[in-house]
Amino acid sequence: MRYTTSSTRRLSLAIALSALPAVAIAQQPISIQHIRPVDQRGVNVFEPPKKDTVEFKGTAISWGAAFTQQFQALDHENTAAPRLVNNVDQNKLIAIGNGFNNAVANLYLNAQLAKGIRVSMTSYLSARHHNEAWVKDGYLLIDDSPINFKPFTELMKYVTVKAGHFEINYGDGHFRRTDNGNAMYNPFVGNYVMDAFTTEVGGEVYVHDGWWQVMAGVTNGEVRGMVLNPGARSPAYLGKAGIDRKFTPDLRVRLMGSIIRQKSSANQTLYGGDRAGSRYYDVIENTASTEAAQAWSGMVRNPFTSKINGFVVNPFIKYRGLELFGQYEEATGNNGATETTGDRTWKQTVGEALYRFAGDHVYLGGRYNTAKGKLFGVTPEVSVDRYQLGGGWFLTPNILTKFEYVNQKYNDFPTNDIRNGGKFKGFMVEGVVAF
Repeated sequence: MRYTTSSTRRLSLAIALSALPAVAIAQQPISIQHIRPVDQRGVNVFEPPKKDTVEFKGTAISWGAAFTQQFQALDHENTAAPRLVNNVDQNKLIAIGNGFNNAVANLYLNAQLAKGIRVSMTSYLSARHHNEAWVKDGYLLIDDSPINFKPFTELMKYVTVKAGHFEINYGDGHFRRTDNGNAMYNPFVGNYVMDAFTTEVGGEVYVHDGWWQVMAGVTNGEVRGMVLNPGARSPAYLGKAGIDRKFTPDLRVRLMGSIIRQKSSANQTLYGGDRAGSRYYDVIENTASTEAAQAWSGMVRNPFTSKINGFVVNPFIKYRGLELFGQYEEATGNNGATETTGDRTWKQTVGEALYRFAGDHVYLGGRYNTAKGKLFGVTPEVSVDRYQLGGGWFLTPNILTKFEYVNQKYNDFPTNDIRNGGKFKGFMVEGVVAF
C-alpha cells in the first residue's frame, strides 16, 4: 500500500493516541481507604469516596508529593493617578517581563490506622509566600466504627466524621482549584478572583447514601488556632447538601449548595486562607512588589475580616467528554469594630466548559469569572472580570502540561487606587507532577 506524507502523519498520530490509554495502567496502587488520589485519578472527585474498593490489610503508610512550575508571559497596565509617598509613586506599576516562576511543592502523608479510619497531613515544602517548609493541614477521617458494635457499624455505613485542622468543605470550587504544588485538579492555571479556600480547626459530619449527601460542621472560623481576643471571636457554622448521581454511564449530574455563618472573628480568612499565593506574579502591583509580600496579586482577597454570612451554589454536568461547571456565590460581612457603616456584599460568578478527548488525556476549555462588591474604605461598587482559555495534556497520569491565555480587567476603582483602569493579559504555561 502506498502512503502520502499526510496519510503517514495521520497514521502516526492515530498510533500515538491509541497508545495513550495504555500509559494510564502504570499508576501507583492506592493503599489508603477513602482517599482522593493526587494524580489524574483525583480529577472530578469531590468529597473522599464513602464506598471504597481498597481492602483493609492492616496499618499502612503512604507518601506522595506534587511539584508545579510556570512560565509567565503577562503584560499589565493601569490609569491610576500618581500617589506620592516620600516622593515615590505608589500607583506606578512594577516592570514585568517573560520568565519562569519559582517552583513550588507539596508533601503528602497518609496513614491507615484501622478499617475505615485514616489520618492525613499535607505540608508545603515551598510556596510563593513561604520559602520554608510548613504544615498546611492535618486531620482524622472516620468512615467505619472502631468498635464492633452493630448499631455503630450500621450507622457508619452512612456517616463520615472529619476532625482536625483541615480544608473546610465550603462550595465545590475548592475541589477544582490549585493547591500550591498540586495543580492536577485545576484545568486552568489561575484560581478564582475570589478564592473561597481556607484551613480551620473543627469538625464536619456527613450523612450520605449513594447519590445524595448532607454535611454540617463547626470550626474556629480562622486559619490558625487562637485563644486570644475572645471578645472578637465566635464559632463558624457550615452546611452543605446536594446530589451527585450517574444517571447513565455517559451522564453524571452534581448539584450542591453550601452556607457559612460566623458572627465575628479576629481574623476571618474564608477569602484569604490560601497562604501559598497567586499564579500571576506581580500583576497590578507597584514598584516595591516582592514575590512573597505581594503573593496574592490578581486576586480580591479578604473583603471581610470579621463577620461573614455566605452561600454558594455549584452545578456540575459531565456528558461523555463534555464538562460544565458553575459557581454562584454571595457573601455579606464586615471588618468588625473598624467598620461602622454596616455590612457589605460581594457576589461572584464562575462558568467553565471543557471537552476531554483522546482517552481523557487531552482537554480544551474556557472559564469566565466575575466578582463584584464594595471594598472596605472604597465608596463605589467595584468589579473584576477575567476569562481564561486553555487546555492540557496528561503525558502520564502523574504528569500534566497546561497552557492558558488570561485576560483580567478591574472596573470602577477610584482614581487614587492602583487598580484604577487596571488590566493584565497574556500567556501562561504550567507543568505539574503529582504522585
